[in-house]
Amino acid sequence: MADIILNVQVRDNTGTGAARAARNAGLVPGILYGADKAPVPIAVKAAEFRKALHTGKLLGHLVTLQYGEEQQAVIAKDIQFDVVRDEPVHFDLFRVDAHASIRIAVPVHFVHHDASPGLKRGGALNVDLHEVEILAPADHIPEDIKIDLTGLDIGAAIRASDLVLPEGVKVHSHHAGSIVASIGTSSAMGAAAAADAEA
Repeated sequence: MADIILNVQVRDNTGTGAARAARNAGLVPGILYGADKAPVPIAVKAAEFRKALHTGKLLGHLVTLQYGEEQQAVIAKDIQFDVVRDEPVHFDLFRVDAHASIRIAVPVHFVHHDASPGLKRGGALNVDLHEVEILAPADHIPEDIKIDLTGLDIGAAIRASDLVLPEGVKVHSHHAGSIVASIGTSSAMGAAAAADAEA
């Protein structure tokens, strides 16, 4: 199962008042849904939830939900934070089969900027998608997708369909034809070209 285990309590009531009561009791309220089952209001001790959150492996990763002796593989789909205190105030968990393929958004990170001729000449990396939706086994969701900029010159476009993905992972059809990023001329290059034209 997953590295993170969340010990949950089942809440009796739903709604704003019930969620506020849970928070006042030192809990973070949440909801468990998916797998064609009825949603279940749950809660986790705030300290335990913050500890799981600080690992960086809670949101978008396979998590083990523990309720008494029962365990369930889940994905943390959403976490809401208090805008002032930046503390978690609510979360959504989605039931999954640990080996089933699920649709999830994963961040993209760019590497080897210094090996891109276009960027070395002063071009700009224009990022259209900071996340790409993929289909991946729930127990093998990649942390991120690294995009190698080596050899890319001005005018180059990186499409989601061209991404190098781990075995068993593929781009979801929603993003299959999308451009993730491109290398274009920067404003500085444009100004320099205009100055040369005037000269």
